[in-house]
Amino acid sequence: MGLTSQSLEYTVIVLAVLCVAATVWLWPRLARRGVTAVLGRLGAIVVTQVSIVCALALAVNTNYEFYGNWDELLGNTDEAPASLSQGGGQYASVGNLKGGLVQPAGPQGLDRVSGLPKGPADRVGKVESVKIIGRRSRAINPGFVYLPPQYFQQQFRRQRFPVMVVISGYPGGIMNLAQHLQVPQNAGRLIAQGKMQPTVIVMVRPTIAPPRDTECVDVPGGPQAETFFTKDLPDAMKSAYRVGRDPSAWGAFGYSSGGTCSLQLAMRNPKVYTSAVSLSGDYAIKDDLTTGSLFGPGPEGARREREHDLLWRLKNLPAPQISALVASSRKGEADYGDTMKFLRAAKSPMTTESIILPQGSHQFTTWRREVVPALQWQSQQLTFPQDTEALPPRKPGVGKGGAPGQRTTPSPAPSASDDNKGRRRVEAERPQR
Repeated sequence: MGLTSQSLEYTVIVLAVLCVAATVWLWPRLARRGVTAVLGRLGAIVVTQVSIVCALALAVNTNYEFYGNWDELLGNTDEAPASLSQGGGQYASVGNLKGGLVQPAGPQGLDRVSGLPKGPADRVGKVESVKIIGRRSRAINPGFVYLPPQYFQQQFRRQRFPVMVVISGYPGGIMNLAQHLQVPQNAGRLIAQGKMQPTVIVMVRPTIAPPRDTECVDVPGGPQAETFFTKDLPDAMKSAYRVGRDPSAWGAFGYSSGGTCSLQLAMRNPKVYTSAVSLSGDYAIKDDLTTGSLFGPGPEGARREREHDLLWRLKNLPAPQISALVASSRKGEADYGDTMKFLRAAKSPMTTESIILPQGSHQFTTWRREVVPALQWQSQQLTFPQDTEALPPRKPGVGKGGAPGQRTTPSPAPSASDDNKGRRRVEAERPQR
């Protein structure tokens, strides 16, 4: 049974309940005097407590995905490959890649998510459970990849697709993106309704070294999270899927810590990601108990930390040519003040928009209200690539896929209009009760 499987979780819970019941039943017999009775009581207490702790730990891990499998828990992960094999423009489904940078994985909880595509892939799309190999960062990260139905349509088998890299919060995992925010389900509906262009969506967690919170930072002498997101992940996706090569086809999207990452990645690496969505993200990265030392000691560490302060960057460095959407709430969100400072500080050629709710706390109830308009907005920022792949040799199960059944021109990026800073605000209405 997999570490995150429902069968294992239920089995351990049942065993914990049985241990408690057995302890209650046998306690009168263990209440006697003598060494044997004392040892029996101690044994019963230990077994019961261990079973309860295991059940709770397993439930927490299943929900937040600190560890995706037994090998990851035990530290028996494979070494990342040292080189990338050239595919000559030929792409296969993940299931046909052996030793590649994107490899098939077990369900990783995907089997517990409702509303995912069911049926022919060229009609409803597909969600693949994968692991992504970082050849520079030497990280192995779990992920889900949503492929729209157009990807599999034969008449568009040579077309490349735009990409959204959607990042979960911390502590959390890719299950939250599929189960609570329903990113692939919402994207599928929007594409079917013509409100979003067909897009490949890769869903990942923000840390590459769980349970440490790496905050998408290259840690001196430690995990190279920024390298993973800006070099390894794009290389891996381009090696396995027909996705755009130009930065205009790539956007980062996230909530909470994932939103912090998306803004950091785009503003620090505008030649990789040209748009970012941040739902309740922060605008600076600080060390805490979950991160450890992210920047290192001394003046050099202080410099690194300062360069991850986005308000400092907007004040002291040229603005990157990206578009950003930030979301917060007037009441209930601690980041509202910094969000408004960020919007006021943005300057050309950077453009910004916002979703400001009247009220909403730092939780999925709030983010579920924001995710659909955020997906639509980022879809408008991504250009549908006009280049195509050379036709691969015909092989069973290889090279199958396409692009939108009716290609449309994406809406242009927001123009600089408000306060000469390229800022527009999308005010979200209070839902009807």
